[in-house]
Amino acid sequence: MNFFRLLFFVALAVMVLSGVSASPSPRWKFLKKIEKVGRKVRDGVIKAGPAVGVVGQATSIYKGK
Repeated sequence: MNFFRLLFFVALAVMVLSGVSASPSPRWKFLKKIEKVGRKVRDGVIKAGPAVGVVGQATSIYKGK
């Protein structure tokens, strides 16, 4: 009876330890994609800033202000 109890606890320990993953990357992949989209939007706004300023100046010159 003690042998089966010992075998049960060893099997349980093996199952628990094999279920633990060292890298939780599959859980967090969607957050990384959201972060990547945010970075691209931020970089696009930074790059478009000077162009928007030039267009604003051009329209004010065209209107004669």
